Formats: sequence, C-alpha cells, structure tokens
Amino acid sequence: MDLTDTPPEIPGDDEEAPDFDAWESPDEVLKEGPTRERMLDVIMQLREPTKVSTIATRADCDTETARDYLQWFAEMGMVRELSGRPVRYERNNSYLKWRRIEQIRQRYSETEIVTRLKETLDAATEYRERFEADSPDDVSLVEESYEESVEDIWEAVSNWKTLEERAALLDAARREDTSGGHTETIDA
Repeated sequence: MDLTDTPPEIPGDDEEAPDFDAWESPDEVLKEGPTRERMLDVIMQLREPTKVSTIATRADCDTETARDYLQWFAEMGMVRELSGRPVRYERNNSYLKWRRIEQIRQRYSETEIVTRLKETLDAATEYRERFEADSPDDVSLVEESYEESVEDIWEAVSNWKTLEERAALLDAARREDTSGGHTETIDA
C-alpha cells in the first residue's frame, strides 16, 4: 500500500457519514470501566467522611462491592474507615503525600531533588519579599488590593502556597535517605 492510498476502513466521499448520535455518551463509556478504577476515582475525590452507599452510587456499583473495595483500599492505606453508624470512609492524605514523595524519589536523582528544592525555595522567597510576609496565610487580599487587583493577588498567593507545598514534598524526598548515604543541607 502506498502512503498516499486511503486505508480501506476510511469512508469514501460517496459513503454516508457515521451517525454520531447513535454512539454511547462518554459518561456511559466511563461507567463501564473496571469497578476498581471507578472506586479509585471516587475515593481520590473524597473531601470529607462519606457513607459507603454514597461512594457506591458515585462509583456506579452496588453497596457490597463498594464495601469490599473500600476494605481493600483501607488495608492498602489509601482510605481510613471511620466506625459508627453508618460506617464512613475518608481519603488518607498521608498516604497520598507518601506516594508523591516516592514518585519524586523515583523520578529524580538526589542532586536533581536538591536543585529543584533550591529553585522552589528561591521562588517562594520572592513572594515573601513581595508581600513582606512569612507565609501566604499572612497576606491580606483586602490590604494588597489597593495596588493590584484581587484576582492578581489571589493568583500570586495561590502560586506561593503551591511553592510551599512543593518545597515540603521535595524536602521530604531529599531527607528520605534510604541508601544510607549523605543527605545534603539546603539553606532557605
């Protein structure tokens, strides 16, 4: 077959276009994915303790299936079971933080982690100097909005918070020295 030939599965000009309305909606296709993946999506989105029945509804599965998966996710450390009536589950943010630190350690060498940490700390220092504050939480949107728009201030403070979170993760990855070797010190 020549590169300029049209593959046989492509309809020609004289053929009718497909009926896109007859196709399944993306929501329906996603609901038909594996239950475990749907459950994982739901638990990653939990922001507060949630009943099993609510989680089952969101994951489009029955309550007993949800309960089985939730127990498995609890054993893995991804969720916490909160006893009571009804039993509720919440996302384990400590587990997610640990996973992120491990991903950083797998992706970057110790030297790269130290370099990225220094860059992140330097960027955070620029925000400290800009707002003359020690923390993003110390910035008053009202007071700062006299010179800049509230949206610009809010975006800058959000970026600063992100930098602080990134620095904490990078520092934790840097301090986690599983090889038994030397850990470098970073001055903020």
